[in-house]
Amino acid sequence: MLDHYLTIAKDGNYEIEIKKSRFICHLKRITTETEAQEFIQTIKKEHWKANHNCAAYVIGDQNQIQRALDDGEPSGTAGVPMLEVLKKQNLRDVVAVVTRYFGGTKLGAGGLIRAYGKSVSQTLHEIGIVERSLQQEIHLEVAYTASGRLENFLETSAYTIKDILYTENVSFVCYALEKQTEFFQLEVTNLLNGQVTFKLGNKSYQEKLIQLES
Repeated sequence: MLDHYLTIAKDGNYEIEIKKSRFICHLKRITTETEAQEFIQTIKKEHWKANHNCAAYVIGDQNQIQRALDDGEPSGTAGVPMLEVLKKQNLRDVVAVVTRYFGGTKLGAGGLIRAYGKSVSQTLHEIGIVERSLQQEIHLEVAYTASGRLENFLETSAYTIKDILYTENVSFVCYALEKQTEFFQLEVTNLLNGQVTFKLGNKSYQEKLIQLES
C-alpha cells in the first residue's frame, strides 16, 4: 500500500461547450480495469445518442495500467490528452469518460486535443482532488491530570484527534501517519513521562483536499 497518493475527491461530472459541441466529462474512482470498463459501458448506454464517448484511466500504485480510448475521434486526439491530464495531476485509480455531442463545427486535430484535455481539467477543478494518506489509529489512555497537556500537544501538532472519551481515565483516539507511529508514541511518552498507555487500532486512508492552481 502506498503511504499517500492523489485521487479525485468524489465521483462527478461537468459539462463545457466549445463551438456548439457539448463535452461532458464523467470521473469515477476505480481500483480495477474491470470497474473502469464497466463504467465506460454505463456511460455509453446512458449517452447512446452521443457522437463519441472517449475514455482514459490510470490504475495501480505506480499507474501500471494506463489506457486511452478515442471512440471514433481521430487517433490520439481524445483519449491521449485526457490521459495526460490525469497523469499531469499525478492521480491514481481514476477513470474519465468524455461524452461529445457534435455541434456542427469541426475543431481539427489541435482543437480536439485542447477540448478533451480542457474537459477533464475543468471537471477536476469542479469536483476536487484529495491526498489520501495511510494513517494508523492510535488509542491513548491517560489520567485526567495529564489530559490537558496531551490535548494541547495534539491540537498544535500534525496529528489528528478523532475522539476523546471521558470515563475512569481519559481516552484519546488519534490518527498518525502510519510510518510515524513509533515516533508519535515516543513523543507522547516523553511528554507525559511515561504516564500513558497505547493501543493500536486499524490502518486506513484519510483524505485531505488539495488546492488546485486556477
